[in-house]
Amino acid sequence: MYTESKYKRYTITTALPYANGPVHIGHLAGVYVPADIYVRYLRAQGEEVLFIGGSDEHGVPITLKARNEGVTPQDIVDRYHQIIKESFKELGISFDIYSRTSSKGHHETASEFFKKLYNEGKFIEKNSMQYYDEEAGQFLADRYITGTCPHCGNERAYGDQCEACGTSLNATDLINPKSTLSGSQPVLRETKHWFLPLDQYETWLRDWILENHKEDWKANVYGQCKSWIEAGLQPRAVTRDLNWGVPVPLDEAAGKVLYVWFDAPIGYISFTKQLKGDDWEKWWKSPDSKLVHFIGKDNIVFHCIIFPCMLKAEGSYILPANVPANEFLNLEGDKISTSRNWAVWLHEYLKDFPEKQDVLRYVLCANAPETKDNDFTWKDFQTKNNSELVAILGNFVNRTLVLTHKYNGGKVPAATQMGELELQTLEEMKGFPERIGRSLENYRFREALAEMMNLARLGNKYLTEAEPWKTIQTRPEYALTSLHVSLQIVANLAVLCRPFLPFTADKLSRMLHLQTEKWSDAGAPLLAEGSVLEQPELLFDKIEDAAIEAQVNRLLETKRQNELNAWKPAPYKEKVNFEDFQKVDIRVGKVLECKKVPKADKLLEFLIDDGERKRTIVSGIAQSYPEPEKLVGRQVCFIANFEPRKLRGVLSEGMILSAADKDGKLVLVTPGREVTNGVNVG
Repeated sequence: MYTESKYKRYTITTALPYANGPVHIGHLAGVYVPADIYVRYLRAQGEEVLFIGGSDEHGVPITLKARNEGVTPQDIVDRYHQIIKESFKELGISFDIYSRTSSKGHHETASEFFKKLYNEGKFIEKNSMQYYDEEAGQFLADRYITGTCPHCGNERAYGDQCEACGTSLNATDLINPKSTLSGSQPVLRETKHWFLPLDQYETWLRDWILENHKEDWKANVYGQCKSWIEAGLQPRAVTRDLNWGVPVPLDEAAGKVLYVWFDAPIGYISFTKQLKGDDWEKWWKSPDSKLVHFIGKDNIVFHCIIFPCMLKAEGSYILPANVPANEFLNLEGDKISTSRNWAVWLHEYLKDFPEKQDVLRYVLCANAPETKDNDFTWKDFQTKNNSELVAILGNFVNRTLVLTHKYNGGKVPAATQMGELELQTLEEMKGFPERIGRSLENYRFREALAEMMNLARLGNKYLTEAEPWKTIQTRPEYALTSLHVSLQIVANLAVLCRPFLPFTADKLSRMLHLQTEKWSDAGAPLLAEGSVLEQPELLFDKIEDAAIEAQVNRLLETKRQNELNAWKPAPYKEKVNFEDFQKVDIRVGKVLECKKVPKADKLLEFLIDDGERKRTIVSGIAQSYPEPEKLVGRQVCFIANFEPRKLRGVLSEGMILSAADKDGKLVLVTPGREVTNGVNVG
């Protein structure tokens, strides 16, 4: 370690993803890729590490998904837990355990934790008024209530938030609230819950966070904690009225479960028990253990204030030493949204880009939203693969190995003519392990990745200057020496890229027959003279435009579907009396001719048989009917008593009726069956 550590072991946790859908790139960039990089680095340093993950399988989003699909909550979590777990494994997220909060062991641990705090008087009991659905016969969680947002007027706001304007709400703030279970208007009823009195921990939190972690916690984390504490903390409910979750272990609490924010972080502990058995306590109760939570910024308050207060109240647990939360990753300039399907889903990526796990890991680390929200675009994904992984890292490794096989039979040559350039290059190589390691220890993953790539750039620069393909003719011993130096850089890359690109590191180590993965060995020559190398394989290949175009088109189709789903009918116009309506003469006529109006993209010229004569009508529906000749013979409805007027030089004697669909396409209004031309409509 390049920062002196007082710890003997590391307990590393990642935020538990909700098992109501797959994992997307926002989750990966914010939490799981940086956590895995950090863990792999610690292991390479020889540290004792426990890497904990799992699915959060309780809470209202699970029950809502189950209700919408007509299945049980267990069906939902079983499905998505498996998808998430397998996706993580395929991406190389190296959890020691990936478990789930619906397990029996977790229920037992969460119940025991609650009961200890309850028995020691650490909770307060409060009665409050909560919405109740009399038809469904149950209290309503926030997401089971919809109504009109008092801030923006959105009629589909939830009881906890309006997704139209982003305002946090209480269910009682909604105008005209309705139950999503029955559609009826809920009533307020009294219910009892248990609360964690966060206000009693304010003084301790000020000292623990604001005084002790001002320098070592990230600015975004420290700033959000400071804002919460200085605004004044309030008691927070740890139970709720719901039928899915960990039952509250009290006789008087029938029909109540532990609030998901309370039971989910206890999962870190229950999963450790599941994996380590009787040896679990040293990971959570020994001062020799360092606890680090990797989370997104939406979980800062839970992991920096609420969960630490729970651990403090219990009394025997260590507290998090750091909580390196990231900001959000956007997609093509728009906020990632699971409800709008605006995301790149990990399990779909792994199918579309097989054997390109490291490409995604690289791009997400390079674009990690460490200090501010960042953006993922498919074009940038292609550029980083083609211009960096292929052209810099892959190119250097491939050139070195190919030349070694060509000039020295695939064996590491001797270094018999070391010059100033060689000595200077190897000296520069020595500094990379420390620089990369120090960045990782300070949770600066983008900086660490850039340093790793700088080592590949050093290799390319050296190989270009040494020119073994030229000197092999005039100075063969020097040419082989330059390949020796290049191979040592390749071997160092195999060790130093492992946290970021584990699949690439495996391939490199196999080709080199490399005998070490230890970080402490890097910086020095790692390959002995005469070592036999495998035949070179390309580490990366180019991603073609067609593959990127397919992904962009998928997103464009998603955006189109979202726009269709968000469509609402136009507001009704002012009321008119029946006598005014009777003045409008709507008739049926048959199309005799139809053609485009010259130099007018939107206009079609119709010749209509109106039952008495032929009349010409110009209509602006050309873009919805690109083959106007196919309209000949159809009957249409038209207004017959408008004053004629000229449109692009054509006298129009009426208006053909059409309806604009929600996708903007115009559709002609026609009678349901053939009728006599000239009959009235209405």
